[in-house]
Amino acid sequence: MSRYPKGYRKPTDSCDGCLAWGNFSGRLCPACYMFGRSHATAVCAGCRRTQPLKWDYCRLCWCQARLGTQAAIDRSAAEADVRARLNAARHHQLFFMGMHHRNGSASAPRRRGGRRGAPRKPPPAPAWRPNAARRQLPLFAQTPRDYSRLALADADLASPWLAWAKYLAHRLAETRGWGRNIRFAVNRGLALVLTGYVEGDVIRHTEIFAPLRALDLPVGHTVTVLDEMGIFEDDSEPSFERWLAERLEGLAPGIRSEAERWTRVLRDGGPRSLPRREGTVWLYLNRVRPALLEWSNPYDHLREVTRDDVLTYIKTLHGHQRHDQLVALRSLFTWAKRNGLIFRNPTSRIKVGQYEYAVLQPLVPEQVDRSVAAATTPATRLILALAAVHAARVAQIANLMLDDLDIGNRRLTIAGRVRPLDDLTLKLLLDWLEHRRNRWPNTANLHLMINNQTATKTSRASNHWISAAMRGQDATLERLRVDRQLEEALTHGPDPLHLAKVFGLDEKTAMRYADSARALLHQAAEQPLQ
Repeated sequence: MSRYPKGYRKPTDSCDGCLAWGNFSGRLCPACYMFGRSHATAVCAGCRRTQPLKWDYCRLCWCQARLGTQAAIDRSAAEADVRARLNAARHHQLFFMGMHHRNGSASAPRRRGGRRGAPRKPPPAPAWRPNAARRQLPLFAQTPRDYSRLALADADLASPWLAWAKYLAHRLAETRGWGRNIRFAVNRGLALVLTGYVEGDVIRHTEIFAPLRALDLPVGHTVTVLDEMGIFEDDSEPSFERWLAERLEGLAPGIRSEAERWTRVLRDGGPRSLPRREGTVWLYLNRVRPALLEWSNPYDHLREVTRDDVLTYIKTLHGHQRHDQLVALRSLFTWAKRNGLIFRNPTSRIKVGQYEYAVLQPLVPEQVDRSVAAATTPATRLILALAAVHAARVAQIANLMLDDLDIGNRRLTIAGRVRPLDDLTLKLLLDWLEHRRNRWPNTANLHLMINNQTATKTSRASNHWISAAMRGQDATLERLRVDRQLEEALTHGPDPLHLAKVFGLDEKTAMRYADSARALLHQAAEQPLQ
């Protein structure tokens, strides 16, 4: 947590490590912060300050020693000269932050092709799985390893397993567009987890997650390489299991076990039921949980719940809350009755009632204008057009693939339905593709919408990222989608068949839009002429 209040801008100050003057957050400049993360703290042999040290000298002493190597061109000679000048430093020249070169004060000569600095490292030599024909069979089963005790300095860089892993990592980096920093970090993580590895061992997710995260190494990319090698086991607890244990906490043991079985049947399906979406399972359990908590005090089993208990509970609910919870309770008790867990369904013959939807209202131009002004990037402008023009849902936008585009024929396929590309969407689409090509030229992700996290993977962007730009606006992506479908019903008439054909809506949803359009047209007809 920052020591400064929210909205406070730290004034120009000097770094506590190298005494450099500049604008930065915290006590240390970025260079001293990174220097301190990889070096131990002790008393400096030059300035006698307690600072992170490299070869017994702090970063300020190293900067002072580099001043004598400004004219040096050869890197190895310059580095040796710096080491020789460390003992001779008797004063310190203060400087502004960012004025020192990290690899020497003199700029490196320009090589052929215009690129500065050292030449690129050659790709790793081709390597394959080490031959396990001759090896000592283990006497005991594999014991869990504590990777947190290993240090990167103690890594076995000559291991044939590491050579094979680096070769696979290089191939994955080429195909998935991993950048230089990701490649370097993945190689460090592989060197750490493959030290001491022998044929037949299994590297588990729970053993390497915390050590890699402590060193700021990418767990996901490292796991991808280990999985490609066939030596990884994902023993992490799924998020659904953690959520289920949290939601069932506080229930009576008998009610808890039956609610857990019902939830798993909803998620995985059964002999006479199809699996539901995970979001639907969350909603159902969240809706029945308050009633189950109330009944867990006097009862120990669902068979003890009576019809009067259900009626007494739902009397405290109103509107859509009563409707949603009663539907979820009927699902639970119907499943329990079908499986012989209860003698009588206490929710039978309790009418849920028809849910009365309010009349959908169109957005006003000011609300749409504010959302358009909030779309400042090529990605957000295209997302806004897909929702406002083509009535695409957030999940449908995230699932769009490059193969869904047919720019030559000006067609776009959304959720299996082919739609013509209008001029506005086509322009925004071309702008986004140009930005995507310049920003991530080597990405292998075939999804249309990608970001910094998904550009190096093959998965789609999250719904949260898709809708982030419009969050907090009156005209959100969902409101814009609804407004587009309502506008179609107002323009072409309240015809449910037309709406179902154009947008692929369910018949009940299409009828709801048609009813709202009919009510709005009737209200407009009754307004007196001005």
